[in-house]
Amino acid sequence: MLASGLSTNEYSVFNATYIKAANDKTLLDGLREGLPQLLNFIGDVPADKLEYRYAEGKWTIKDIVLHMIDTERIFAYRALRISRGDKTPLPGFEENDYVPFAFANSRTLGSLLAEYKNARKATISFFESLNEEQLLFMGTASNTPISVRAIGFIITGHQNHHLRVISERYL
Repeated sequence: MLASGLSTNEYSVFNATYIKAANDKTLLDGLREGLPQLLNFIGDVPADKLEYRYAEGKWTIKDIVLHMIDTERIFAYRALRISRGDKTPLPGFEENDYVPFAFANSRTLGSLLAEYKNARKATISFFESLNEEQLLFMGTASNTPISVRAIGFIITGHQNHHLRVISERYL
């Protein structure tokens, strides 16, 4: 299944940007290919750009990397709950509230990339464990319906979106 094959009732309008940014890879290919893609891309960023802000109040590249890690964990948790048949509506989260308490800029790039690598490997392992039925399970997150497979595509597309933003605005 490719991201373009998802039904629009499997995700919210807000997440359509991320579904489109999944670049029509299969769910697992997108997640797997994203691991070396991010490690290579961020690993090539000049050290003097890692804490650069292109405008007042904007995040640094280190902030963005940790934001991607946090978001991946939250979305993987949502996918876990929904794939196990949990019908409890899952709350949204305000990413801008997380960044000041993450202290990304006090960390080394190596520690951020190691954490990302561990989080992505766990996400891949989780999605590999799901059968076709589980991928179709629907739940509610951020007050909107969402499928487990849409969550996987959103994780991939979210990363692709932020790598594009970094390319366009930071480098």
